[in-house]
Amino acid sequence: MGIPLAWSNWVLPRLDLELPGRTAANAGFATGYALMFRGRPNWLSARGLGCGLAAAGVVAAGYGAAVAIPAIRDRLGGFVDRAPDVPLGEWIAVHIPIGTVYSEELVFRATLNRLLDNDFGPCRGALIGALTFGLWHIRPARAAGDSVPASIAATAAGGLVFDLLRRRTDSATAPALLHFAVNAGGALAPHLAAARSPNS
Repeated sequence: MGIPLAWSNWVLPRLDLELPGRTAANAGFATGYALMFRGRPNWLSARGLGCGLAAAGVVAAGYGAAVAIPAIRDRLGGFVDRAPDVPLGEWIAVHIPIGTVYSEELVFRATLNRLLDNDFGPCRGALIGALTFGLWHIRPARAAGDSVPASIAATAAGGLVFDLLRRRTDSATAPALLHFAVNAGGALAPHLAAARSPNS
């Protein structure tokens, strides 16, 4: 548990890398961590693919509804400035799937959560894994100027959902697809909302 937390909150920030470097470093760390602790992502699971696409579809529909409702659309459009300083296409096609989704799902759902299940049982293992996933986001929350407690709570809750999908499918593919839908939708929806706003 301590290794991912030290990486995310201490080691990676001190490397002072630009976004492409952080993406590569995160992916390299996740791959090494999974190899060291015998992670089992089971990426080619048909059940994981099917459940993941269904879950991602629900999220995409939710974002679509949010962009279509004027009151929510106006609020969403205000988050355009939170995007990183790279083209939106690069952010969605490279940095989210590799630097975030691949890295976090390989570290947590494919590796750490399985180890915690073995040591603490499914229920306590899920809770400890979700809390660790929340704590992984301390430094990113500070860098974004977000509330750290709120970020920990939100990402821990997300971790519970991702882990539930992993348990139901025995694959990291399902949570990875849902994770991508949440993050990519969160990046794209504000731009769509701003484009559709009467003030744009």
